[in-house]
Amino acid sequence: MADDATPPDPGGPGEPRPFVHAPVMVDLVVDLLRDVPDGLYVDATLGGGSHAEAVLDAHPGLRLLGLDRDDAAIAAATRRLARFGDRVHIVRTGFDQLEQVVTEHLETADPSHTRPGHTRPGHTRPGGATAVLFDLGVSSPQLDEDERGFSYRSGAPLDMRMDRRQAFSAVDVVNEYSFPQLARVIETYGEERFAGRIARAIVDARPIQNTAHLAEVVRAAIPAAARRTGGHPAKRTFQAIRIEVNRELDQLAEALEGAMAVLAPGGRMVVMSYHSLEDRMVKQTFRDAETGGCTCPPGLPCVCGAEPTVRLLKRGAWKATDDEIAANRRAESVRIRAVERIPESA
Repeated sequence: MADDATPPDPGGPGEPRPFVHAPVMVDLVVDLLRDVPDGLYVDATLGGGSHAEAVLDAHPGLRLLGLDRDDAAIAAATRRLARFGDRVHIVRTGFDQLEQVVTEHLETADPSHTRPGHTRPGHTRPGGATAVLFDLGVSSPQLDEDERGFSYRSGAPLDMRMDRRQAFSAVDVVNEYSFPQLARVIETYGEERFAGRIARAIVDARPIQNTAHLAEVVRAAIPAAARRTGGHPAKRTFQAIRIEVNRELDQLAEALEGAMAVLAPGGRMVVMSYHSLEDRMVKQTFRDAETGGCTCPPGLPCVCGAEPTVRLLKRGAWKATDDEIAANRRAESVRIRAVERIPESA
């Protein structure tokens, strides 16, 4: 069922910590995907499989293609979803490969299948995926496992790799990037107003040995008055370095484009974002698809020939209620946007 996945036995001395992840706003996700046509459901960020399990339970007509690049997540999802048998196929890959993986999967299941939008003579337009889900960001198990280096709350190796097969890690960013490179990363991906001060402090403190050392360097670089509000002072810098290590925004742009390409008429795409850079990218992608890339002035009839490919299921984003935040604090920052693919005009 899973590619490159050998599930570890949970528990016991020296064994990997179980990958237990509480899904965010799972009821809304299930409701948004409940009425899609039977067919292929692509979970582009499978994680431990919590959202996938709920969707498969609610929609017996869906079969899952789950993608993730984290070996621990793959192992946990493999165990969790085993009861669904051949309704589940899991691939260890980044979601920037979504279009290729989905196309190959559909071609394996049906050799007459072609890419959505590319129809062979004598064939009708193929179905593609009827449901696609993205749950972006770092999962709780990744943050809680000290040796992964995602958290600023403990002294761990400078790692932050979601795919531990790659060589490039946080130690390269922290100890090898030039001052201008570091400042750009921290300002752009962390939206940190003290990016220059922090980057200079990091360069001056090298070599930085672990996450605790990095967190202290960042904390000391931020003025005392600014440290008193907004949570841990190193939060934005750690976020920025994590995004750089994993190419998260570059890969998200490719993944959203690929997901749009494989989404079948009547199919729905749901994206859960946790910070403004992700949400901005999702919002723009959905707007372009909703308008067909129309370049006409707002408020005037379209004369440029653009054709919408999706409809928005909600203007704006869904946000968590107070009760949902109380049950799962990760829900506080989530923004959920969703679209439905409309049939091509004749």
